[in-house]
Amino acid sequence: MKVVLLMAGAFVGYLVAYHTYGRFLARKIFNLCDDAKAPSVAQEDGIDYVPTRKGILFGHHYTSIAGTGPIVGPAIGIIWGWVPALVWVFLGSIFMGAVHDFGAVVISMRNRGLSISECASYYLGSRVRYIFFVIIFLLLMIVIAIFGVVIAAVFDRFPQAVFPVWMEIPIALATGWAIYKRKWNVAILTVVAVTLMYITVAMGHMEALQFKMPSGLGLPPTGLWVIILLVYAFIASSLPVTTLLQPRDYINAWQLFIVMGLLILGVVASGFGGGLVLVAPAIDVSPTGAPPLVPFLFITIACGAISGFHSLVASGTTSKQVARETDAQFVGYGSMLMEGALAVLVIVAVAAGIGMGYKSAAGEMLNGTAAWQAHYSSWAASQGLGSKLTAVVIGSANMLEVLHIPREFGIIVMGVFIASFAGTTLDTATRIQRYVVAELFADIKLKFMANRFAATAFAVATAGGLAFATGATGTGAMKLWPLFGAGNQLLAALALLVMTNYLVGKGGCKFLVTGIPCVFMLVITVWAVIVNEMDFVQAENWLLGIINGVVLILALWMVAEGVIVFGRAKWRRDGR
Repeated sequence: MKVVLLMAGAFVGYLVAYHTYGRFLARKIFNLCDDAKAPSVAQEDGIDYVPTRKGILFGHHYTSIAGTGPIVGPAIGIIWGWVPALVWVFLGSIFMGAVHDFGAVVISMRNRGLSISECASYYLGSRVRYIFFVIIFLLLMIVIAIFGVVIAAVFDRFPQAVFPVWMEIPIALATGWAIYKRKWNVAILTVVAVTLMYITVAMGHMEALQFKMPSGLGLPPTGLWVIILLVYAFIASSLPVTTLLQPRDYINAWQLFIVMGLLILGVVASGFGGGLVLVAPAIDVSPTGAPPLVPFLFITIACGAISGFHSLVASGTTSKQVARETDAQFVGYGSMLMEGALAVLVIVAVAAGIGMGYKSAAGEMLNGTAAWQAHYSSWAASQGLGSKLTAVVIGSANMLEVLHIPREFGIIVMGVFIASFAGTTLDTATRIQRYVVAELFADIKLKFMANRFAATAFAVATAGGLAFATGATGTGAMKLWPLFGAGNQLLAALALLVMTNYLVGKGGCKFLVTGIPCVFMLVITVWAVIVNEMDFVQAENWLLGIINGVVLILALWMVAEGVIVFGRAKWRRDGR
């Protein structure tokens, strides 16, 4: 019962926040107005700039920002206790993450749909544009390479997910064609597409359709999967957004809504039945081998609370598709709250669901606190991609089983769900990297590299180089993964800095809605980056130490530029 009340309280809080704080931001802070022509209309090209219904765009934006972030972050961050994890996800998403995402969409729309790095040059100065580019390029390169490995790991661990995930592509292509070329009814198409998707999920349980990638061409299975996925990312990110990216994300969004609905029913059924209890500790400030709760909770749980990657999506693909300014609240602010709701369900799955049944490494079936301890006995035990995914999949499958959904089918559903979301992040990150690269090359007068095919090839090639930098497994990006958490949150702080300087030009105290989160995130993330730097130096890990140090210096430089602009009030007004 306690778990049900916690979940219900969080969901009600999100609804209230959307209709109060979200509306305040839309009307009083950003002054959204439909009289202004959106970039999707003014610059419509049928490839990237496409005015889109807000319901469809919500699906694209939501699945792009979510990925596996609100899944793996809470699944590891809960080691400090379910209370700090839940509080950070709830308050962070309302007052920081949703403000950050919403602001990035609006500012980009008011600057011709340009990326947040281009907007930074406008509001903070031209030098900042190149600083921002280095940080964004590095983070996106890691994301593209890492998510190839994430999907490969899911395919290897859950071969039942391979067929359904790849079948989403023809379903999405047909859906996009039917909506934009044939103008068919969107509601009917949604039902048909989602039904077909779940039929393929059921078919994935058939042994004949389960696929285990063999070794070949001198590469292990993960290496082959990474190459296949990077080739796919190049094709998907070069196509018009309405051909594959947008309809696939839209279908995946409905997949998520259905999974979330089933999980909510599972929580209610098992909660009222007495089988669902919190087995995770409420607070544990010093888990075995873990770094300190502050500042590391705030960089471990990013998506679901606040994530710098979201500003890249918001100012990359999303701002080019928003049809009217007033749609930005639903798409930008609403999507982040929905991601917070997903993070809450993940916290429930790993804090309570895992206690309903967990098979230990020795093959023993454990329940209750023993199940929790078997998985979260130490920081080292709960680390690793496989460990994070397993905790969520098993905990969720346990709750679905209460609804008489067979455990094995529940595991397939969750495996497909995770791989699909990782795929949407891979697609979107590659397309955003293309925008960033094209904008930079256009600025330095290398027009041939600003071509969408050349820029996409550059984005994929650099990510591929990182993926295979340490060998044929394609897991080279894992070497830089320790930099991503703090770097991602640092990007969020810098994006908030851009928004703060934008709002300063509007007069009054409007800038406080982004300024206060900006200061909080700057302090927390710079603190974490400095602690990481000390650890890298002490461990003589010079690769991470040098890159981390460079990112820290560039970030502090950008902050100094922002403070100077803020202090001297040398911002440019756009009249709105």
